[in-house]
Amino acid sequence: MYPLKFQSILKERLWGGTKLKEVLNKPIASDITGESWELSTVSGDVSVVSNGVLANTPLNTLIDEFPEALLGKSVVERFGKEFPILIKFIDAKQDLSIQLHPNDELALKRHNSFGKTEMWYVMDADAGAELIVGFNKDVTKAEYAKSLADDALPNLLNYEPVKEGDTFFINTGKIHAIGAGVLLAEIQQTSDVTYRVFDFNRKDKDGNFRELHTEMALDAMDYDKKDDFRVIYGTVLDKANDMVDCPYFRTNFLNLTKDFEQDLAARDAFTIYMCVSGTASISADNGEVAIKKGETVLIPALANRIRIKTDGTKLLEVTI
Repeated sequence: MYPLKFQSILKERLWGGTKLKEVLNKPIASDITGESWELSTVSGDVSVVSNGVLANTPLNTLIDEFPEALLGKSVVERFGKEFPILIKFIDAKQDLSIQLHPNDELALKRHNSFGKTEMWYVMDADAGAELIVGFNKDVTKAEYAKSLADDALPNLLNYEPVKEGDTFFINTGKIHAIGAGVLLAEIQQTSDVTYRVFDFNRKDKDGNFRELHTEMALDAMDYDKKDDFRVIYGTVLDKANDMVDCPYFRTNFLNLTKDFEQDLAARDAFTIYMCVSGTASISADNGEVAIKKGETVLIPALANRIRIKTDGTKLLEVTI
């Protein structure tokens, strides 16, 4: 058990582009690649180790064989042999569909799945780029339904201009969409359950409208206007700055200008590092691995201490 890297799982999307290659150096094969799944145990999309003696081993196989060493005893007690987090990089050349995600209770009942609480860290944004997060006023279910019928839902939505470093927390039930020109890192519960409610009347490559989930979304949606989504976090150099602390994950921001050490002995859980700028080398008890912008490293729970060697890097540190 050493610091693990994984093969990127690349996804073509109707709204995707080429920034995953141009900015993050991903080996994309098309001009509509929208997502790079970095850490996943979603069925059909399981991450595979890319470094060291465990290369080519699926993540769920490692979890089956070494659950507490990899995940941590507390994580196993809570989630069993399920990896509870899904890590992605997302490139939106066009606007994503307007959507929301159900909470744990509803997702379990309808889909036998976790809900989908998530956060976004903006890595790159074109001039004028925006995100849709929530409504711009309190809305009734009847008003919402009428806006859909009139093709006027965008008029009820809240638009947030964004730049590099902006961070958003998207709790379940909140209507949202990533806007054109945004490249971001996404941290979420392990779930692929999305209720798409408006897609700008677009057609896919076969000339078909994409499926909408209008009825299912009605009881999953939060209709109240809320201002709880922008994450205000510290940017103190060479320390872990708190970003998000929710029941599903904790995320810190590290802006490192020099070598950095951290004691993990009391952390009974895995740690993930997403590199959003620069380069570094991360070493733990049993090995060392290089990381650069657009890459992700999983530190097993058994690691007692890590050292990050760098002349300059920005990292998102994720645990649970």
